[in-house]
Amino acid sequence: MALFDLPRAELERYLPDVAEPADLDAFWARTLQEARTHDLALRVEPVDTGLRLVEVFDVSFAGFGGQPIKAWLTVPAHRSGPLPAVVEYNGYGGGRGLPQGHLAFAAAGYASLFMDTRGQGSQWGDGGGTPDLAGSGPAHPGFLTRGLERPEDHYYRRVFTDAVRAVEAVRALDLVDPARVAVAGASQGGLIALAVAGLVPDLVGVMADVPFGCHFARAVEITDTTPYAEVTKYLAVHRDRAEQTFRTLSYVDGVNLGRRATAPLLSSVALMDTICPPSTVYAAFKHYGTRAGTTPDKTLEVYEFNNHEGGGGHQLARQLPWLHQNMAAAAPVAEAIR
Repeated sequence: MALFDLPRAELERYLPDVAEPADLDAFWARTLQEARTHDLALRVEPVDTGLRLVEVFDVSFAGFGGQPIKAWLTVPAHRSGPLPAVVEYNGYGGGRGLPQGHLAFAAAGYASLFMDTRGQGSQWGDGGGTPDLAGSGPAHPGFLTRGLERPEDHYYRRVFTDAVRAVEAVRALDLVDPARVAVAGASQGGLIALAVAGLVPDLVGVMADVPFGCHFARAVEITDTTPYAEVTKYLAVHRDRAEQTFRTLSYVDGVNLGRRATAPLLSSVALMDTICPPSTVYAAFKHYGTRAGTTPDKTLEVYEFNNHEGGGGHQLARQLPWLHQNMAAAAPVAEAIR
């Protein structure tokens, strides 16, 4: 795939005006307040996976509407004291799969919580175990157009709420240091991580790779790949719903929620990415933290000749020392809190 978006020099100057609803903060405050009226219902059960250097737990907790969300918790078998933690979110269409596939952060010394994504898990990977118990109006196959009629009904309102509750769940564990929690994800997982960064004020770090769901209006205009093509195909049928569609999506846009973030960010972009166009990732990066008073530290790793795989293992190799540094910097604060 050749370059198809703006040249790199223009991308580095790119700062688009991304529409944001006036009631965005109130919308999400109401949403999370309602979610917290439900008991967290945290359940943690050990699982024998055959792995000897880590311990694995099957976790469930109450997400949006009090509905059960599953996750894998993986921790080093030999540990002392409360651990810093990483909450990880998955890519589009995948589920939590098997715990044997989520070992990197535990191997690096962290408690690792990998959240299942409601309703997903049947497009690739090893499956998921969390149904989406809420319905929606007419939608194109996939998840992006579910509930486009109203922001209150949109699929990602539920998912982002689940993701915030996942952070609350990991912080409720005795083996986790609640003052040292980071979030991570790629593609859809990167979007979810950006959203959580804007909704949870005291994270240690955010790792959002080739994030999906940023600057929807531009993405739909310049790429015809899924998931963005779901919106195009939906509007090709529902010709009178464009204004409402983009209004609804503005409530879950990673640019708008990421503006509110306060935690340091390590992100990545691939300049030949046809799934999450580079300009949309730059939009999220440039706007990240700009509503936080003081803009947090942020770094964007650029992979010039890669498609949506981004940096792959090279990005993980970049993440680990960055994560160690940020967790170490937060350690005195954590000690003071305790």
